[in-house]
Amino acid sequence: MALTFPWIYPVRVAQAIFAIIVLALTAYYISWYTYSDTVNFMLFNGIWAAFFATPYLALAPAFFPQLAHRFVIPTVEAITMIFWFSGFIALGVYLPPSEFCHWSRCRALQAATVFGAFEWALFLATTVAAVLDALRSRSSPNTKTTHANVHVGV
Repeated sequence: MALTFPWIYPVRVAQAIFAIIVLALTAYYISWYTYSDTVNFMLFNGIWAAFFATPYLALAPAFFPQLAHRFVIPTVEAITMIFWFSGFIALGVYLPPSEFCHWSRCRALQAATVFGAFEWALFLATTVAAVLDALRSRSSPNTKTTHANVHVGV
């Protein structure tokens, strides 16, 4: 019997790549322009997702199951999803209309907004999966998430 490759692995890779792209685009803008809370928040989102949330969500269930409590995984997923949603919406509102966005830093923020929206959609999908998994494991006396089993292809 062939082992199936869990869908979550490619999604986690895409989440990390998109987060690094947003990180780079917002850092480019910040290196040229004055302080902006909105852009700084998107920079934070990139750092949070690339270096904290995604590594935790990808590695803890498979390698550190004692750190992957059944309520922590969906909580981190939901918080990260909310961060991306508020970030890409705020950045979209911050930007001028497309016809007035002709300089490279403005275009970089437009791209960051689009990648932020994609990142939100990816985290929405993984949040729904994590919440459903936590609800399924709710009746189990075990307090650890069964999300680890999904991740390791069992």
